[in-house]
Amino acid sequence: MPKIGVEQSLSDVSSALQEKGYEVVQLKNENDAQGCDCCVVTGQDSNVMGISNVVTAGSVIEASGMTAEEICQQVESKINR
Repeated sequence: MPKIGVEQSLSDVSSALQEKGYEVVQLKNENDAQGCDCCVVTGQDSNVMGISNVVTAGSVIEASGMTAEEICQQVESKINR
C-alpha cells in the first residue's frame, strides 16, 4: 500500500486519501516524509529560508488551489506511473 505524507492542515485531503485505501501520515517535520511514496503540502512554507533539502524520493504535490478530489487524482497519477 502506498504511503502518502500529508501536511497537518490538509485534513480533508487526508480523509479522502484514506477512503481510497492509502496509508496516510501527517507531516509535522521533515523526518515524517521519509519513506513516503508521495507528499502533499500547502506550499505556504515553501523554501522560506532559501534552504531545500531533499528528504523523500517520492513526488511532492503542492495543494494550493486544488480540491481534495483533484489532489487524490494527482497522487494516483504520480504513484501509478
